[in-house]
Amino acid sequence: MTKKIFGTLILWALGIFSATALNLPEPMKPARLVNDFADIFTPSQRQTLERRLVAFADSTSTQIAVVSVNDLDGAAISDYAARLFDKWGIGGGADKNNGILILIKPKTLSSRGEVFISTGYGLEGAVPDALAGRIVDYDLLPHFRQGDYFGGVNQAVSTLMGLTRGEFTADQYLARHEQGSGRGGLWALLGFLLLLALLTGGSKRNSGHTITSDGDVARAILWGSILSSGHHRSGGGFGGFTGGGGGFGGFGGGFTGGGGAGGSW
Repeated sequence: MTKKIFGTLILWALGIFSATALNLPEPMKPARLVNDFADIFTPSQRQTLERRLVAFADSTSTQIAVVSVNDLDGAAISDYAARLFDKWGIGGGADKNNGILILIKPKTLSSRGEVFISTGYGLEGAVPDALAGRIVDYDLLPHFRQGDYFGGVNQAVSTLMGLTRGEFTADQYLARHEQGSGRGGLWALLGFLLLLALLTGGSKRNSGHTITSDGDVARAILWGSILSSGHHRSGGGFGGFTGGGGGFGGFGGGFTGGGGAGGSW
């Protein structure tokens, strides 16, 4: 037995042992991929997510589980996510380890909100830790800060589906967001400069020609604002896959690689 395999078994055994020290929930019955213990989604939202995730699991064997809990029982969310992942066996099977867990602890009046994406061994190449962190930053947190849990999860699910199906690469995903940030900043700068021209220049004339007018500046700022906000409205991410599929048959016995990334708000 190699040292790596031996080490993995030790970590797995420790994880199973320590899981008894945490109040980890059991999967809901009947089995489902959306286990909303904290009640952050409406019934319609749960149904929509469940259909997407079941259809995706049926077609790829990759299981994306979404779990919300009211508290983390005093544990770090990364630790809680890893233990819950292994206890439930998220993934298409121990031979594939192709599961993903999106764990959410919603924000309350007395505690911050936290989220963590945990991945199985088999998906560490498609969704490495650094990329999981960007998905948290770009897809989840902007929506969560507005109280829109469904919007954030739905967008992150679209990204994870696209990455694991090979529809786009990590570089392409990152480039979209980086380009988006650059354009948004450009329009904001343009709007500021136009507003500055309005305040300082007014309707001054140079050699008999009007430099600008209040109406022209207002229209320019309006169009800049529309284009900028249109770019940042990402909607459903990379496509609106809403296939049907049958019911969820249960988790397949996968294990996490111990990696992933998270954030708080």
